[in-house]
Amino acid sequence: MHNKNLSVFMQTIGYDFKDISLLEVALTHSSYANEQKKGNCCDNERMEFLGDAVLELSSSDYIYKNHAEMAEGKMTRLRASIVCEPTLALCARAIKLDTFIRLGKGEELTGGRSRDSIVSDACEAVIGAIYLDGGFANAKEFVNKFILNDLDNKKLFFDSKTILQEVIQGLGKEVDYEFIGEEGPEHNKQFVVAAVVDGLFNIKGTGHTKKSASQNAAYAALIELKNKGYDINSDKK
Repeated sequence: MHNKNLSVFMQTIGYDFKDISLLEVALTHSSYANEQKKGNCCDNERMEFLGDAVLELSSSDYIYKNHAEMAEGKMTRLRASIVCEPTLALCARAIKLDTFIRLGKGEELTGGRSRDSIVSDACEAVIGAIYLDGGFANAKEFVNKFILNDLDNKKLFFDSKTILQEVIQGLGKEVDYEFIGEEGPEHNKQFVVAAVVDGLFNIKGTGHTKKSASQNAAYAALIELKNKGYDINSDKK
């Protein structure tokens, strides 16, 4: 459901826009803008382009300064885990950014608000909007506070299937992914996949594609293993 009260969002992120129209554009998907052409409504695609650059620089700066021992290859992989679509969508949903996105009626009805691509693009656009409204320091603060937090879990979320496979193989076992079925109406279908290791776990994940469902299942399995005391350190390589 679309939340129109942007003051609530600004309170959540701890930043008050001087020019609220920048935030409105950042939260406007092209489907909404296309429906509002008579009102000269702009979508967030250009702002997303700018926010992407700010995010990459901010995350690169953070990794360089906080991981002096890390080799360039690992720095690149860590940055990729931070800026990838599923991780950004995860960060955005944590602050309920997805509920403020303005979507066209068709996109809303077909589940656009739950698509990682739309939510992550809006997150980058918000970063761009903060940069335009308050400069790089404020945009960087947003990134540090809401994107670069809880990095250990986010590193697991990125390429979680590969990490899970390595952990399970280290235990002398194999992980299987079983397609359970589909949920929801045809226009907003959710796939259900289970990550299964005999005698260890059988955990389901859902997503708009089988790939995202299996990734979510793998991530949930990693968290389950971590909570049980297993070593799931993804930086071993």
